[in-house]
Amino acid sequence: MAVSELYTKYARVWIPDPEEVWKSAELLKDYKQGDKVIQLRLEEGKELEYCLDPKTKELPPLRNPDILVGENDLTALSYLHEPAVLHNLKVRFIDSKLIYTYCGIVLVAINPYEQLPIYGEDIINAYSGQNMGDMDPHIFAVAEEAYKQMARDERNQSIIVSGESGAGKTVSAKYAMRYFATVSGSASEANVEEKVLASNPIMESIGNAKTTRNDNSSRFGKYIEIGFDKRYRIIGANMRTYLLEKSRVVFQAEEERNYHIFYQLCASAALPEFKTLRLGNANYFHYTKQGGSPVIDGIDDAKEMVHTRQACTLLGINDLYQMGIFRILAGILHLGNVGFTSRDADSCTIPQKHEPLTIFCDLMGVEYQEMSHWLCHRKLATASETYIKPISKLQAINARDALAKHIYAKLFNWIVDHVNKALHSTIKQHSFIGVLDIYGFETFEINSFEQFCINYANEKLQQQFNMHVFKLEQEEYMKEQIPWTLIDFYDNQPCINLIEAKLGILDLLDEECKMPKGSDDSWAQKLYNTHLKKCALFEKPRMSNKAFIIQHFADKVEYQCEGFLEKNKDTVYEEQIKVLKSSKFKMLLELFQDEEKALSPTSATPSGRTLLSRTAVKPAKAKPGQASKEHKKTVGHQFRNSLHLLMETLNATTPHYVRCIKPNDFKFPFTFDEKRAVQQLRACGVLETIRISAAGFPSRWTYQEFFSRYRVLMKQKDVLSDRKQTCKNLLENLILNKDKYQFGKTKIFFRAGQVAYLEKIRADKLRVACIRIQKTIRGWLMRKKYLRMRKAAITIQRYVRGYQARCYAKFLRRTRAAIIIQKFQRMYVVRKRYHLMRAATIVLQSLLRGYIARNKYQQMLREHKAIIIQKHVRGWLARVCYHRSLKAIVYLQCCYRRMMAKRELKKLKIEARSVERYKKLNIGMENKIMQLQRKVDEQNKDYKSLLEKLTNLETTYSTETEKLRSDVERLRISEEEAKNATNRVNTLQEEITRLRKELHQTQSEKKTIEEWADKYKQETEQLVSELKEQNTLLKKEKEELNRRIHDQAKEMTETMEKKLVEETKQLELDLNDERLRYQNLLNEFSRLEERYEDLKDEVNLMVSIPKPGHKRTDSTHSSNESEYTFSSEITETEDLPLRMEEPSEKKAPLDMSLFLKLQKRVTELEQEKQSLQDELDRKEEQALRTKTREEEERPPMRGAELEYESLKRQELESENKKLKNELNELQKALLEKSSPEVTAPGAPAYRVLLEQLTSVSEELEVRKEEVLILRSQLVSQKEAIQPKNTMTDSTILLEDVQKMKDKGEIAQAYIGLKETNRLLESQLQSQKKSHDNELEALRGEIQSLKEENNRQQQLLAQNLQLPPEARIEASLQHEITRLTNENLDLMEQLEKQDKTVRKLKKQLKVFAKKIGELEVGQMENISPGQIIDEPIRPVNIPRKEKDFQGMLEYKKDDEPKLVKYLILDLKPRGVAVNLIPGLPAYILFMCVRHADYLNDDQKVRSLLTSTINGIKKVLKKRGDDFETVSFWLSNTCRFLHCLKQYSGEEGFMKHNTPRQNEHCLTNFDLAEYRQVLSDLAIQIYQQLIRVLENILQPMIVSGMLEHETIQGVSGVKPPGLRKRTSSIADEGTYTLDSIIRQLNTFHFVMCQHGMDPELIKQVIKQTFYITGAVTLNNLLLRKDMCSWSKGMQIRYNVSQLEEWLRDKNLMNSGAKETLEPLIQAAQLLQVKKKTDEDAEAICSMCNALTTAQIVKVLNLYTPVNEFEERVSISFIRTIQMRLRDRKDSPQLLMDAKHIFPVTFPFNPSSLALETIQIPASLGLAFISRV
Repeated sequence: MAVSELYTKYARVWIPDPEEVWKSAELLKDYKQGDKVIQLRLEEGKELEYCLDPKTKELPPLRNPDILVGENDLTALSYLHEPAVLHNLKVRFIDSKLIYTYCGIVLVAINPYEQLPIYGEDIINAYSGQNMGDMDPHIFAVAEEAYKQMARDERNQSIIVSGESGAGKTVSAKYAMRYFATVSGSASEANVEEKVLASNPIMESIGNAKTTRNDNSSRFGKYIEIGFDKRYRIIGANMRTYLLEKSRVVFQAEEERNYHIFYQLCASAALPEFKTLRLGNANYFHYTKQGGSPVIDGIDDAKEMVHTRQACTLLGINDLYQMGIFRILAGILHLGNVGFTSRDADSCTIPQKHEPLTIFCDLMGVEYQEMSHWLCHRKLATASETYIKPISKLQAINARDALAKHIYAKLFNWIVDHVNKALHSTIKQHSFIGVLDIYGFETFEINSFEQFCINYANEKLQQQFNMHVFKLEQEEYMKEQIPWTLIDFYDNQPCINLIEAKLGILDLLDEECKMPKGSDDSWAQKLYNTHLKKCALFEKPRMSNKAFIIQHFADKVEYQCEGFLEKNKDTVYEEQIKVLKSSKFKMLLELFQDEEKALSPTSATPSGRTLLSRTAVKPAKAKPGQASKEHKKTVGHQFRNSLHLLMETLNATTPHYVRCIKPNDFKFPFTFDEKRAVQQLRACGVLETIRISAAGFPSRWTYQEFFSRYRVLMKQKDVLSDRKQTCKNLLENLILNKDKYQFGKTKIFFRAGQVAYLEKIRADKLRVACIRIQKTIRGWLMRKKYLRMRKAAITIQRYVRGYQARCYAKFLRRTRAAIIIQKFQRMYVVRKRYHLMRAATIVLQSLLRGYIARNKYQQMLREHKAIIIQKHVRGWLARVCYHRSLKAIVYLQCCYRRMMAKRELKKLKIEARSVERYKKLNIGMENKIMQLQRKVDEQNKDYKSLLEKLTNLETTYSTETEKLRSDVERLRISEEEAKNATNRVNTLQEEITRLRKELHQTQSEKKTIEEWADKYKQETEQLVSELKEQNTLLKKEKEELNRRIHDQAKEMTETMEKKLVEETKQLELDLNDERLRYQNLLNEFSRLEERYEDLKDEVNLMVSIPKPGHKRTDSTHSSNESEYTFSSEITETEDLPLRMEEPSEKKAPLDMSLFLKLQKRVTELEQEKQSLQDELDRKEEQALRTKTREEEERPPMRGAELEYESLKRQELESENKKLKNELNELQKALLEKSSPEVTAPGAPAYRVLLEQLTSVSEELEVRKEEVLILRSQLVSQKEAIQPKNTMTDSTILLEDVQKMKDKGEIAQAYIGLKETNRLLESQLQSQKKSHDNELEALRGEIQSLKEENNRQQQLLAQNLQLPPEARIEASLQHEITRLTNENLDLMEQLEKQDKTVRKLKKQLKVFAKKIGELEVGQMENISPGQIIDEPIRPVNIPRKEKDFQGMLEYKKDDEPKLVKYLILDLKPRGVAVNLIPGLPAYILFMCVRHADYLNDDQKVRSLLTSTINGIKKVLKKRGDDFETVSFWLSNTCRFLHCLKQYSGEEGFMKHNTPRQNEHCLTNFDLAEYRQVLSDLAIQIYQQLIRVLENILQPMIVSGMLEHETIQGVSGVKPPGLRKRTSSIADEGTYTLDSIIRQLNTFHFVMCQHGMDPELIKQVIKQTFYITGAVTLNNLLLRKDMCSWSKGMQIRYNVSQLEEWLRDKNLMNSGAKETLEPLIQAAQLLQVKKKTDEDAEAICSMCNALTTAQIVKVLNLYTPVNEFEERVSISFIRTIQMRLRDRKDSPQLLMDAKHIFPVTFPFNPSSLALETIQIPASLGLAFISRV
């Protein structure tokens, strides 16, 4: 594809700009072939027409895609040209704060003018052992590459650091040397690496000065060769210097300074030792005040002087020599103040007793008169005579300055010579790395001889650089088998020939210097005549005849001829030198003692700068007659020779290039001046490298990387199994011009711009895919949005309609309510009016009706009275008339009835006389009687009813009568009351009138009172309000005070709590720090111990082998050793002569007594920590004892009893020891294996057994009789003494119970003797049952003892009241009673033993008979030879049935065999796999138990010492094997736990079984050895971590960062020349699965070895910390890893590690927390990074990361695809502002070498020692179980 096709619309290009050098623009339309103008739009929006050059028609350079901007390697850019390089450097420097960038083989370093935290030891460790392309660009990466190539290729290396003044050359060279010193270490204890680094302060003080461009500018060039031995450790160094700027000693420009050492002297003038130098302020001396800037901001010259003197001391320059140096330097300063007075135009004088000259002569030890004379005169020699000529004042000043420069140059040479002597090594140098710190190309307004020499040197270096780059390109092409096309590159050989060839500039200059009347003008004319028209590179200025122009590789430079001859001659008056040589100052004489050497190429110098070549430690002697010849050499000739020597050295080495760039001339931090940068890039050869690379095939991809990157351009059918063929097919379809690419063996080579074309196609395809995805996603989003909007609209409608309906309903309700209110209001008004009218009407009615009623009442009253009168009158008249009428009627009736009766009587008489009449009458009479009867009944009923009615009427009448009477009475009363009321009304009216008067009077009084009351109320209210206000204020003040008190209390509480928490945390940190420091001391001690052993081995080897061979080690080995290069004393040197006397093949083990002494020193800190706890325990014990003493209240005579009891206890202990020894003899006799007759009757063992049993039984019989007698006495005393309980007796009981332990031990010993002879398994089981029965019996016995104890307590309490003699007797009786009980128990046990012995005798006889029969049968069938070889095994049968005591017995002579078989030869992968975990530890402890049982302290000490030394030896031999280290860590911890568990200390016996408590150590306290074993375990743990780290280190970066666990997430960007490790999983690369498999292996091995679970957790925590730290450190140093996709990969990988922790139940180990910084860094890569809210979220989220780490990640964040965006500078500044108050470490990287302090929590074992079997595979047949 043609490049012009890329110039399409929206393509971005670079156009020249006078201010910014290059400016970015965008095409507004496509470019077509033949167009003369291009339409462009600048970034600020301005449109312009860019006219193409009509001749070349060259298009403006294209701009790289944004994804490629900021690349680590400039060769990775698709378009390689000047604007792309400049822009990439600017983006990295300004935006990402990255000062280093690769440009092919060159490291470009831009001076930040700011201290950066990227040079610490953690950074050095991170770069150590890494490939150059795997990490971000750094000076350490170049140094590591040089170191690695030196070790791998066995070829010397050179690092060439160049650049102009202020670019940072010296700092870069210094850091490179620091890297070598740190990584390699030194081969001896002389700390050569420290001396190499110490040379920097010295050389900077005498060779560096402040200039306008740099505060610490090197005014000389130097080449330091750092020597290495065969193991690639530093053994020494050598320095060569070039072109010291001597003119600076006597002259400084404005704002510049002289050399630092002068200002350091002036700043330290007040020191006592400097009083004799008579120094003062720097402004006092002419040589230090000319620049007007004697102080550098931020630099303390006095402190720098201290550092300079320390460096001198380190390099062997003693105080005497130092004072001599300072004396000479002070003399130079005073010489500069010497003034001259003119006599005339041709002569001058110095005033008499001139103080500066006097001081100079005193300091230099010369005569004042002579120096004064020769400063003003000179000697001229002719052929015939010599005469003295006075000189002018100007000539005298020049001569004075020349002398000062000469003295300083001599001193400079002397110091360099002594530095080289100090750095020289007696060991033969195997290889070296040279660091060349040399001036860069210089061009100023006035250029003289110094700039000419500097640019000449740069021409030579540039030629060598071009050839090397060309050579590398050619090698790359040949390696890939690509046709080599000759590339045209700039060759500066013509310019070099112009300078150094015959009749060249230097040759003509030397020739002119030899001429008697040679001058600068004549030399210039010779130059014009020789080169002006013959050489195109030489030109003459138009306006000058005293200058010339040379076309250098970087630029044209105009040189002024004035001063060339004088500087080339370097003239100093010989008479002044002779005066100095006559000095009494020895050091000054030492400077001038060898003039021939001084004038050799090592020091012959131009007056502007001086030149030094290699200064050998032992210089060769000069040949006779050589001095005069050497004296005639000019400075130019010497410089040319030394430069040729330098080029020969560089050509013999592999060069590495560092080009330092000065970003601006004002020393502003992180400010980039494009003009200055481009000028330096052109001058330093970076652009030439780019041009050479771009001329061929600059872009190179491996097939796998190309396939991964451009897989998106292929279809599924295009993907073949052969990646190479797949890539070929793709390229043939995409790029039709085959000249644009070439296929190599492993890579594809592309012409410039082709990768950009492929990137454009890829981006277009991805953009189309993204558009399709966006279309689909946006459609889906819009549909979702529409559905949401529709649903929302419906919801809104529903709610609006509901709202409207509710509003309408509310309106109706309000309307109805208003009507109701109106109705009720109107009703209320009408009702109120009605009620008023009704009330008025009722009042009127009541008044009217009352009036009417009263009138009617009066009328009725009158009528009623008249009626009564009428009634009584009429009644009387009626009664009178009634009585008269009644009398008349009664009279008439009587008359009439008489007449009628007479008639009736007459008739009756007649009828009576007739019978029939009677009959008729009778007949009718019955009926009549009946009817009459009925009538009578009816009448009776009527009568009754009438009677009732009459009664009722009478009642009603009487009631009405009564009522009327009561009414009358009431009316009468009412009338009376009315009368009274009338009277009362009158009275009341009068009263009302009176009251009205009083009311008016009262109202007036009330009004007066109310007015007064209102006034009083107002006053009162005002007073109350004032009081309330005051009360409120008081309350507020009270509340404020209460609040303050509360706040203060709360604050004080919080402060106290915070202080408490902080103090607690601080104490914990201090504890961890102390523990870490202690463990580091242990580590250092073990290192010194190993070194001591190594030295012993080396001495032995040197004695036995005169010429040992050499075995190379790689750089990782040296880097691992680097962290142990500390300077400390070897504490074992005292033991060295003793050890050296022994033969090498029989090395004695480490003396444990010495080790313990050393260990005590190391553990002092730990003991100080435990002092508080111990003091607390002691106080508690003291308090307990005091309380016990108070409760006991023992009398003074108790001491005698205690003494007596202690004597008895000692006696019993001696008896118990005697019994133990006898028991041991019995066991030894029974365990003899020689023949079956051993246990037969009459055998020695049998006789010993019978004798012992007999003697014991006799002794027990005697004791039994004594006990019976004493018991009878105690019983008799008990009857006579009343019991009394006291605490004293309980104390005695406790002591007695403690004494009973010996009885239990004796009983257990005899039980062991009985069980030892058990033969069958059934007997063993029965014995266990009997043991249980005995336990029950013992419990009953204990109960009985308690009862007996209570009785004895009462008895003893009673005894306390007795006299002292009686009390002693009672105590004696008590002791006798206890002994009696013990003897009775022993007698019972002896009786049992007698039965057992008798039974065993019979069994032994039977077995002996069987064994004899077996031997006879075997002897008949087996030859004698076989009899010897076959072991006799029947003896093992009884041993299996023994009741073992958990001890192992061995002979003292077998101890080396025990250590050999059990420690040295035991392999974890072999025999130890099938063993019980911790078996070696159990075996060793059982051996220690037996030695303790025997009370053999020598055996215990010897065994423990041999064990510790054996473990150390096996770890030293196989210390890089994880299984071995894990195995012995586990066993060492188990051994330590066993020593604690069976130590007898209560704190360690809580979890023991009673049987285990019986196995405790009895004779020795092994606490010191426990400490030794604890320290050994710490050392083994640290070694385990180092082994684990070495195994995991190669896996971590590849598995956690580089490998794509989730395929397809991250993309591969175009690589540069520095190839990184591929992220594709090729064969041999590590993945996350590799790490997890390795973790599984570690965990399985540790579990298999029985390591404590807590210790496993600590190992896993440390492992995860190393994993997280290494991963994060690499992330912080690799720009290509800081992307969104990589953050996803990291989080996925971390989740897999967390899953592994969950599977192994290790989540509570703290391992996950160690990964928190890595997790937060991954989250930081993935979160949004735009707004202030994002910044706040980041600040709160990343609490485990430091501010430096957060800013670094943000600066390094790099988009992998075009769809990602970079982090803006403003956002990073926002983060920095928010985090400015956070107090955290400024360190950038985590300390991957940090090891957490390890603890070994006590973990007792439940395994019974007596059940442990020793496998035969261990070969420990020489030890026996006891």
